Amino acid sequence: MARSRNAMLDAARDLLVREGPAGVTHQRVALQAGVGRATVYRHWPRTDQLLLDAMALVEFPFFRDPVTPVRSWLYRELRVLADEMALPPVAAIALAMMQGPAGSLPTEVRDRFTATGTGRINAALALAAAAGELDEPADPKDASALLVGPILQRTCIEAGTVSDDLLDRIIDSVGTWRHGE
Repeated sequence: MARSRNAMLDAARDLLVREGPAGVTHQRVALQAGVGRATVYRHWPRTDQLLLDAMALVEFPFFRDPVTPVRSWLYRELRVLADEMALPPVAAIALAMMQGPAGSLPTEVRDRFTATGTGRINAALALAAAAGELDEPADPKDASALLVGPILQRTCIEAGTVSDDLLDRIIDSVGTWRHGE
């Protein structure tokens, strides 16, 4: 039983890393792990539960390796984040993360994802400032909330989509960008 559970979690993690949260389905995990779909459902009746367990050891997938021009890079990263957050299983995970210590996501997983995302965003904004793209960047304590908060609001709480115009306004919220960037 432990061996099949580990095989299913390995399959879910592999799918998560390769294809993102949308790739983690009961059917795909079962196929990749070599078990029946009913076995996956027995361990994780809901996809969000499976994703939560799979995420426990997976690296935070967003805001890696910033490049200049940072504004364009940041736009692409936020677009991917917004599109992923619009998926119901991913929204469920985000809502679990927002529940804090009482939520279904282990505190250490939530804290690791939060610290990683915040660190990567702040590194990207520092790169933008160093490259002369960004004047007066937001306080590093606020940058993640300014960039990710509106996306969570629109996708998870309102169950809506994030427009390109909203992404531009979100990016503008973290400082004064030089024209043409």
